[in-house]
Amino acid sequence: MAYDYAVVHLKYTISLAAVLTLILRPLLTRLDLLKTAALCTVAFVATVPWDSYLIHNGIWTYPPDAIIGPRLFAIPIEELFFFIIQTYITAMLYTLLNKPTFHPQFLTNEASASTRMRQGRAAGQFFLAICIAVGAFLVVKGGQGTYLGLILMWACPFLLLTWTFSGYFLFNLPTVCIATPIIAPTIYLWVVDELALGRGTWAIESGTKLGWCLWGSLEIEEATFFLVTNVLIVFGMVAFDRGLAVLTTFPELVPGSTPNNIRPLDVVRAIVVDPARYDMERIIGLQEAVCTLRRKSRSFYLASSVFSGRLRTDLILLYSFCRVADDLVDDAQSQAEALNWITKLTGYLDLAYSKKSEAGSAGGKLESYIESEFPPAARSALQLLPTHLLPSGPLYELLEGFKMDLCFTNQDGAGKSSEFPIDNEKLLELYAHRVASTVGELCLWLVFHHSDRVVPDETKTTLVQAAQTMGHALQYVNIARDIKVDAQIGRVYIPNNWLKENNVVPTDIVKNPDQPLAEQLRQRLLNLAFEEYANSRTDMNMLPDDVRGPLIVAVESYMEIGRVLREKTGVMSKTKPGRATVPRSRRIWVAWKGLSNA
Repeated sequence: MAYDYAVVHLKYTISLAAVLTLILRPLLTRLDLLKTAALCTVAFVATVPWDSYLIHNGIWTYPPDAIIGPRLFAIPIEELFFFIIQTYITAMLYTLLNKPTFHPQFLTNEASASTRMRQGRAAGQFFLAICIAVGAFLVVKGGQGTYLGLILMWACPFLLLTWTFSGYFLFNLPTVCIATPIIAPTIYLWVVDELALGRGTWAIESGTKLGWCLWGSLEIEEATFFLVTNVLIVFGMVAFDRGLAVLTTFPELVPGSTPNNIRPLDVVRAIVVDPARYDMERIIGLQEAVCTLRRKSRSFYLASSVFSGRLRTDLILLYSFCRVADDLVDDAQSQAEALNWITKLTGYLDLAYSKKSEAGSAGGKLESYIESEFPPAARSALQLLPTHLLPSGPLYELLEGFKMDLCFTNQDGAGKSSEFPIDNEKLLELYAHRVASTVGELCLWLVFHHSDRVVPDETKTTLVQAAQTMGHALQYVNIARDIKVDAQIGRVYIPNNWLKENNVVPTDIVKNPDQPLAEQLRQRLLNLAFEEYANSRTDMNMLPDDVRGPLIVAVESYMEIGRVLREKTGVMSKTKPGRATVPRSRRIWVAWKGLSNA
């Protein structure tokens, strides 16, 4: 009995798997674990017969002084473990890189695929079919090409199957999310294999290999094996994610599936759903919502990546509506036009929440209203807002917040606002409640709907109050960050009585937002923000387990802007000069820490 192969695992595979697990532990969801476990099982079952054949036919050999001894179908226990640990490592790296990716936006079908995508999918199918034929030829011929032929015959049919079902989806995914978990583990295992072959831990019989080496003693067959197996693993993860994306976006296409208890069979059924049945208008709407999120709030975009399933989708759609509605009002050329948009948005809510709409008879009227009253760029945000899951009150309150912004639009001769309606802290709190607390409350109602656990009414009341208080904190941070940006459009949200205490008026801030007093008032706003944050942060521990971590990340990601402003260590935004942002590495650390401590 010897331990050479076991030592290879301890030094190179188990250690790497442990590091990836440690990094990913706060981010892993039940679905991530189920996907990985299912793929490890498939890899084990699919590889055992193939590897056993290689050993029985003398293609692979394991010196007795390199293995512990126990075997299954002639395969050493260390090799059996390798099937699982390689799959685990590659799957974990794929999961880590794909966490920020919102997969439903990448669904597509034949009709909506570009010519390049259709040609690429067909080319891939042709290439893999040729590889299968070449593999069969090498196996039938025998001799030095046997091992390479067996690799191609074993792996390429699986690749062809996954490519056929998920080729368009693969084309749409970010390249780095697919290429990195293939290339990085492959190169790493090439190095490990080179070391193991050099030590004689395992060997390929000379009569069945070509004798070509990639470098050193790394046989071309071994290099191919690690490459195609990692491609298989990544393609398998992509297939799972495509199935989950279908379940998230079109649950009606998989009857009997439930959002909080997705079964493996549901995923398989979703994978084989005919893409022609996809509602591409909904997918385009999701793409527009994600684009809005990435442009308007990097903090919320990062935070959204730690949510999953239908909750993440509905949160993105809610945020998209809020941003689109805000932009309609803010981008208006006059106060009258802005008020007109608020009136139209009110009409939209009236129709969406009318009893007739609930009964389904006013659905056509709502669609017609959206088509006739709103520009094309705004329509999907209104059409996809999950009003059936949201109370109407906070949405109407949000429009009242937009009206408060319009109080700044009376212009003086220089084109600057002549009215500054935030007279005191009470009005500041009212404004924050209308434009931020309402959004926090709406997010909570989505959480209550999608959570695995039923939340008691008393707990709901406490959490809604905490969300409203936290909304004040987040809006105060937003105001503190944007003093200069707001001044450039003639707005000052710092309470007028604070300015009066320092013998200045709002126009002084508009003229010189970089003056030392502005920084003092920014810190005062931040103190108020962190006071409200402290008043509500503890209540977040009452949130359901499955959403507590992600919601804490959402809050902490934004509060980190306040911490950066306190430290004055932020970087200036390229898109909005005068606005400090949190470095990406720091935002990632905040997210990881928030999930770890939840």
